[in-house]
Amino acid sequence: MKNLLTYFAVFVSAFLLSCNQSTEKNKQAGEIKMALDSSKMECYQAIDGVDTGSLKLSTDAKGKVTGPLIINYLDKGDSNGQIDGNFRGDTLFAHYTFKIGSNKTTYKNPLAFLKKDGKLILGVGQIETFLGVSRFVKGKPISFERGRFSFVPVDCK
Repeated sequence: MKNLLTYFAVFVSAFLLSCNQSTEKNKQAGEIKMALDSSKMECYQAIDGVDTGSLKLSTDAKGKVTGPLIINYLDKGDSNGQIDGNFRGDTLFAHYTFKIGSNKTTYKNPLAFLKKDGKLILGVGQIETFLGVSRFVKGKPISFERGRFSFVPVDCK
């Protein structure tokens, strides 16, 4: 009888523990689904002569912006990578982690896009590298007039 009671207690404990884990997994799955549902997807394309750019941005509920950026250059290798950043006012500041062509080297550069009239205009600014991290030089302006690429909204496919 004593063994039967012990087995019953172990069985009930295991059952309750498994139910609790299932509830926790369901809660995590719900949070992930909610984050995906609340994200906003925008697609852009830019053309500068024979060179083109493609940008797909996903903005989550906290304002973090991520997505692929591909710039196809006719005369040099294509850059293909991911951006990760945030809007500050009307400007998207992001880090672009990318590879050029079939080169295995990964690069990481800062980018700035000005959102104006529904377009994202890629800015040009002076970049400095400190301890292996590149960033725009503080106090030096970023020019959005000198940028080559102006990304216009397109339908996401």
